[in-house]
Amino acid sequence: MSAAVSNTPLPGLVIPTGIVKARTTDLEPIALTPATVIPPADDLINPNDEIDLLIRARYPVLYIVSYEEARIEQQLAKIARVRGKTLYLWSISSGIRKAGASPAGGKARTAQDPVEALNLVLEHKDPAIYLFHDLHAYLHTSCQGNRPVVRKLREVARALTDSYKTVVISSPTMDFSPDLSKDVTVVDFALPTKQDLEQLLIRIKAEVASNSNLKLELSPEETEQIVRAAGGLTLQEAENVLAKTIVNDGKLSGSDVSTIVAEKRQIIRKSGLLEFCDAAESLDDVGGMDLLKHWLDRRALAFSQKASEFGLPSPKGVLLVGVQGCGKSLCAKAISSAWKMPLLRFDVGRMFSSLVGSSEQNVRRAIAVAESVAPVVLWVDEIDKALSGAANSGAADGGTAARVMSTFLTWLSEKSSSVFVLATANDVTQLPPELMRKGRLDEIFFVDLPNVAERQTILQIHLRKRNRGLLPIDLSVVARAADGFSGAELEQVIISGLYEAFYQDRDLNTDDLLHSVSETVPMSRTMSERLAAIRGWAEGRARPSSTSDSPRDTAQVVTGRRLEL
Repeated sequence: MSAAVSNTPLPGLVIPTGIVKARTTDLEPIALTPATVIPPADDLINPNDEIDLLIRARYPVLYIVSYEEARIEQQLAKIARVRGKTLYLWSISSGIRKAGASPAGGKARTAQDPVEALNLVLEHKDPAIYLFHDLHAYLHTSCQGNRPVVRKLREVARALTDSYKTVVISSPTMDFSPDLSKDVTVVDFALPTKQDLEQLLIRIKAEVASNSNLKLELSPEETEQIVRAAGGLTLQEAENVLAKTIVNDGKLSGSDVSTIVAEKRQIIRKSGLLEFCDAAESLDDVGGMDLLKHWLDRRALAFSQKASEFGLPSPKGVLLVGVQGCGKSLCAKAISSAWKMPLLRFDVGRMFSSLVGSSEQNVRRAIAVAESVAPVVLWVDEIDKALSGAANSGAADGGTAARVMSTFLTWLSEKSSSVFVLATANDVTQLPPELMRKGRLDEIFFVDLPNVAERQTILQIHLRKRNRGLLPIDLSVVARAADGFSGAELEQVIISGLYEAFYQDRDLNTDDLLHSVSETVPMSRTMSERLAAIRGWAEGRARPSSTSDSPRDTAQVVTGRRLEL
């Protein structure tokens, strides 16, 4: 690391070396002295830090998009110390002041007007970094009163090109006049890393160690669970929710992961694009699908640090295609609960807007929100309906649906975040070929009608949910009678039987369920041709979600009739 010129020595050790040679990329002045100053560990800067790189390259105006003003100030303060510069802060309420100094009060405030503050930037001669908070509110030419600010910032950008001064604007949104598009460099400020959250946890442990009423004894596994659950929160949000869990029960343990996950609900709600779904179901509530469950079980730990060190990437996702009412949507909720990850429902219809370009922007914003709360399960329900109009989008909506699909599919291919996409589809003929390509999703599973053993399990699950699991009901007889029924239809069989039993003021019995089965015409009979087409498509194209060890029904569905073989 090269040491910048400074009138005051940097803290740390000093060891004798020869002449320090500048890298070809270092545009800041280099100290050619017989000693190199080694900064302490706290002042070591990541060599890949983009903000530091741009400041050294003399980019005049940086625009950092982030809510975390405190972290931005800390990062710039570190860069200023290492590079031998002074950090100044500006806000409309406090004016301009040196970092670390208390805001002046009353008439003592300096340069609260943004134009006056930018004039001071030009007048200062020493190397410095100027952090402007919320200056974006003055960077719209649509308001006549803002034009002088925009004009002055452009002049500052031109003047600072040949100086060792940098203006940094921090804002929660990227929002400024197109006039500044060539003068401002936009930088995304990443959310806290795993290491940042671990350091926060260490600091909280140290702060509460003196309180005998609080318990913060975490195993390495629990620490990883909490850090992973807090991923996607800002440092302040993470600190708040950890403090909330400690105050709530006087301890912090792996069981508090659900509290941390619930905090992310606020982020989703404020975005307005994704729906946070409560997931109380478990994989035990899903009848059958043993092959799918086995596949999911093998990937449950793939989001851990151990898996990353082993060389495993995070799973991309899975596509469930098949018959309606057979538990595809239930699987999304069960996976979320089993993996202890938030479940977000991605409604593509909500993405579309009347303004040109807004639909694509909405998709990008929704993706950004999902990535900000990762690890997370992103549930795209009935993706076939959402993408069905993409092929003829040019004539129908000016190509909006095609562009939305392109944005989503590109993200599926290139995403590196821990967002597990679970997409469900009923009509496979409406799915674009691009979605089926390996690399966008890990696997495609076909969910067929349950066999007799699976039907019996599904009936037992729904009876147990309604506190009827111990009733002397012969479920094997009911399951055989319910040939061709989907999981949703089996649930309605239970509900219909309960209505009959309630009307007769007694409890449920086998005859009630058999009567309900006899009065129900399953979809496998009313739409037999469509079911045959779906099964024909899945043959050789998708993995089965269930094994065929348990014999399937001895009946075939052909043109609405059941033929006994």
